[in-house]
Amino acid sequence: MRAHEAGALHGDLGQRGPAWLRTPADVNALVPQLWPRNVSRAADGALAVAGLSVRDLAAEFGTPVYVLDEDDLRSRCRDFRAAFPTEDVYYAGKAFLCRAVVRMIAEEGLHLDVCTGGELATALSAGMPAERIGFHGNNKSVAELTRALDAGVGRIILDSFTEIDRLTALARERGVRPRVMIRVTVGVEAHTHEFIATAHEDQKFGFSLAGGAAAEAAFRVLDEGVLELRGLHSHIGSQIFDASGFEVSARRVLALQAQIRDARGVELPELDLGGGFGIAYTTQDDPATPQDLAKRLRKIVESECDSERLAVPHLSIEPGRAIVGPAVFTLYEVGTVKSVLLGAGGEAAAGRRCYVSVDGGMSDNIRTALYDASYSATLAGRASAAPPLLARVVGKHCESGDIVVKDEFLPADVQPGDFVAVPGTGAYCRSMASNYNHVPRPPVVAVRDGQARLIVRRETEEDLLALDVG
Repeated sequence: MRAHEAGALHGDLGQRGPAWLRTPADVNALVPQLWPRNVSRAADGALAVAGLSVRDLAAEFGTPVYVLDEDDLRSRCRDFRAAFPTEDVYYAGKAFLCRAVVRMIAEEGLHLDVCTGGELATALSAGMPAERIGFHGNNKSVAELTRALDAGVGRIILDSFTEIDRLTALARERGVRPRVMIRVTVGVEAHTHEFIATAHEDQKFGFSLAGGAAAEAAFRVLDEGVLELRGLHSHIGSQIFDASGFEVSARRVLALQAQIRDARGVELPELDLGGGFGIAYTTQDDPATPQDLAKRLRKIVESECDSERLAVPHLSIEPGRAIVGPAVFTLYEVGTVKSVLLGAGGEAAAGRRCYVSVDGGMSDNIRTALYDASYSATLAGRASAAPPLLARVVGKHCESGDIVVKDEFLPADVQPGDFVAVPGTGAYCRSMASNYNHVPRPPVVAVRDGQARLIVRRETEEDLLALDVG
């Protein structure tokens, strides 16, 4: 069956069944929730985004290319701001970050979450106000913390006792009082892939709630008096559809808030419930809207605060994938099409699989190989009257696991030179891209009002060789 990102085949989501049991009557049809809002088919059958044909984009920028619908991204920023008008929305930069995106989210009123010195440098160079930046990370170096303090970032999320001591020493030396939060590992099963679940006990992030480390960390910061402890932070994972995990997390974190109040007489004013909100990669996915998320999270927090007799803290969230993921698709060109006989016993008994090889692959989208993630695809450069063919879209790398889309219906007449587009590639594709097999990374092109602009250029072989000093 079509593999689905771990966690989505859970509960009611698992009742939807394999995708190919619902063969689309028209392989040219686009499922709206999988594509950026300004993507449609032109009269000639080619995909168009904000009025520009993908054939023209391929001619100008080449393939593979990440295509960003700028109005779609901005609309998603505004949707979250409208749903959380009195809360802080931090865009999780790790999903995808470049200076153009920093400017977009800043202009739309969002804050920004970074987790490395490189992300911080990108944010500052693009003009993001430092007070609207939050700094995550489980192993922030002295140099990174020093830069954050000197820049005046709005908050630093503490992740270890070593970091508490490190930041306390730096702050005391500079005579500053940075705002901090304690990252709490709440022991919640988020129904997601183990590599992107971040709240269970056996992992590298945060302070354990069950083991008492989270309370000890808060007491140490308060007793030292150098850092300004603003609140607690929890992040339970990624690509999450079920809000029950947030309910359990909020209950446990707010119980810790009450414990801190009772022990030290301090009621912390802020709470961050993280992000990880899921998006639609296939027709099996049914993500919540920002309005639904806001309603549920607000209700959860208010109920738990009432139970613990706490004032409702100022809430913040950290969507990344939910903003940039659906706003981008990747455009590839088909290089070869190969029909492979499966197993022994003759063609009738074994069946065949069609491999559609494109000019990218695991170097521009590692998620299928790394997380067993699922994607959709469509013939992008033309319409087709051919019947649907169950195909596997694969890359050009020297790995049998170099798969972009495990199973998808494409027209039976798909051929070399065709364009194939894969939606939902805005999050963690360019960010996790590599130069495996010495393949240069693709560019990112933003399209708006019929105009395309390059916001991240394509790498060249000269770029690769420039780093080779041997």
